[in-house]
Amino acid sequence: MRAHDDSLPDRSPDRWITRAEQADDAAEIRAVLRAAFPTELEADLVEALREDPVAWLDGLSMVTLEDDRVIAQALLTRAFIAGEPVLALAPCATHPDHQRRGAGSAAIRAALAQARAQGENLVVVLGHPGYYPRFGFVPASSFGITAPFEVPDDAFLALALDPEGPAPRGEIVYPSAFGV
Repeated sequence: MRAHDDSLPDRSPDRWITRAEQADDAAEIRAVLRAAFPTELEADLVEALREDPVAWLDGLSMVTLEDDRVIAQALLTRAFIAGEPVLALAPCATHPDHQRRGAGSAAIRAALAQARAQGENLVVVLGHPGYYPRFGFVPASSFGITAPFEVPDDAFLALALDPEGPAPRGEIVYPSAFGV
């Protein structure tokens, strides 16, 4: 697998152009999040995560572009399980005008590929059980991972980017911006 160069956009096989978030993308990302969710909580969460030097990992906020405009984002931030570093995938958003066309999936695939290239392994997501398995996510319980809140087993998912690599067991500790 080739290393990902954050400065160059990638054209995904499904036609989308993805790249790492750049400093001047913040306003467009906020607009996507505000359009995709009923409140500003997710937009505020991303801004708070950007300010957290432990949670924010350069190159792991990926965006999908159309006509040089951000239309989707997938964010991976640092979390911990049993003191070991893992990644939390959240939030992920696609502008409603572009949903159901693969833009969000392209951002997620790009984020996971970049995490793998950076030597990361375990990714955890709280999400729709009909959506995230397409990326290889399975119930986190199969890894011995629990959430710090009640959640259905099929909605709290994990993915080992390197199935041969170590995967800690225990309860995930999210960045403080998540409020859990």
